[in-house]
Amino acid sequence: MEFGLFSLFDFFRDRQNEVAYYRDTLDLILLSEKLGYDSVWLGEEHFYSFGICPSPQMFLAAVARETSRIRLGTAISLLPFENPLRKAEDFAMLDLLSNGRLNFGVGRGIIPAHFAGFAVDPHESRARYEESLAIIRQAWTQNTFSYEGKFWQVPSLSLAPKPVQKPHPPIVVTAVAPFSKGVTEAAARGWDPISANFLMPAWVKSHWPRYVEGCERAGRAADPANWRVAKSVFVAKDAATAKAYATDPDGPYVYYYRSLFTKLKRNGRIELFKTYRDQPDDEVTLESICDRLIIWGTPESVADQILAFQAEVGDFGTLLYAGKDWKDRELGRQSMILMAEKVMPRVNAGNSYSSNAGNESSANLKKASRGSN
Repeated sequence: MEFGLFSLFDFFRDRQNEVAYYRDTLDLILLSEKLGYDSVWLGEEHFYSFGICPSPQMFLAAVARETSRIRLGTAISLLPFENPLRKAEDFAMLDLLSNGRLNFGVGRGIIPAHFAGFAVDPHESRARYEESLAIIRQAWTQNTFSYEGKFWQVPSLSLAPKPVQKPHPPIVVTAVAPFSKGVTEAAARGWDPISANFLMPAWVKSHWPRYVEGCERAGRAADPANWRVAKSVFVAKDAATAKAYATDPDGPYVYYYRSLFTKLKRNGRIELFKTYRDQPDDEVTLESICDRLIIWGTPESVADQILAFQAEVGDFGTLLYAGKDWKDRELGRQSMILMAEKVMPRVNAGNSYSSNAGNESSANLKKASRGSN
């Protein structure tokens, strides 16, 4: 299994300072390369909806100049809101500056505040997304091209510069909806998925057969090594410290899920937190969500929980470590170090690609692992 970092730049204006937050986040990402993490994935966020990264390509350019190995990914770059030629130019430059280390994660967006702020009709998101992606791919791969769409028109031109990676950087999509048809469509085009950080395990598991279906449609094998899953993780030397931090009602983990749960419930998307498709709404609580979505504990316990999670949802190739402890630089730093030095080797020693059948009993193993440390 490979390990990456994942961040939506979760930011709370009443608690944090933007300048310090950016500096500390950059320092932690630079540390991650030294520790052996394989990739970093940053989300695009606007108007304080969740985070403060309106331009992940700009932040990743800063990362690119101070790193040499770690892959640089977006999870995701939102396509409906900006002229796709600018996206194509920016990310081609990032691929050049990083010497071909870009993973181009794309999506339509689901946050109402984004659509309201940019005055874009959310019902147009799919069409805008498809047009934008078509333009970006043509701009990267054709010497001269033109495009006539409903939302964007491009006269005959040649984009410069072109990316280093040929025919273009890997395209990745983030899967949010359970049983996402988008995963099938993406896989049929040769792209691979990231299962989102805030989905319940049953919904994460639902993405695999969709991925297989798309790969079969394209005539290629569905390789679990190309499936990435983001997961909230916190590691501490002792269980008491881990529990106190990860379950603190005012801490970054619970605060994040409370905020997310409230917004998605208000927007009629509570099904994303359900353990199974027909689970009654009143059984979905903040406490049940946090228990299922946050992995915390000692290194030994966290390694066991990751392996149990993988057994439950099916084999995947990369775990994206969503720290959510960026506000406390030292706690974040120690968790990342323990993850790299203690958890990763233990996970890989006990990991094998065996099946994607899943194992529902792993939830009990997760609880037992926490309690035994």
